[in-house]
Amino acid sequence: MASDHAGFELKEAVRQFLEGDGYEVVDVGTHSSESTDYPSFAAKASELVAAGDCDRGILVCGSGNGVAIVANKVAGIRAVNAHDRDEAEMCRRHNDANVVTLSGQRLDVEQAAPIVGAFLETEFEGGRHERRVKAISEVEQQGL
Repeated sequence: MASDHAGFELKEAVRQFLEGDGYEVVDVGTHSSESTDYPSFAAKASELVAAGDCDRGILVCGSGNGVAIVANKVAGIRAVNAHDRDEAEMCRRHNDANVVTLSGQRLDVEQAAPIVGAFLETEFEGGRHERRVKAISEVEQQGL
């Protein structure tokens, strides 16, 4: 997990409910609501996922967009800014997304919990989606 100052409060709430549900959470910051820049935190969390040190990533900033952009710059990351449970489920089922991003300014923990739950509980379907995810990786490797 990672956030900037605008996502700090939601990140903390999500972290606490995940730990309460028995998940092991790696929190790479930020650790306060003091103004900070999201790229370094989003990159660090995404690198842990890309390296296989963490299974999935959860990133939070004001809109969820900035951290999604950063995450998708890390090779091997497929990040989606999910706004509801259905989006989170489909990004896992069809895109094998490994990072979900959230809006700290638009979501509270009651809204974020089902998004995070679906993201963590839904498996990738594979099948016809496998070739599409492979095509995404090929584009990434070509540097396009």
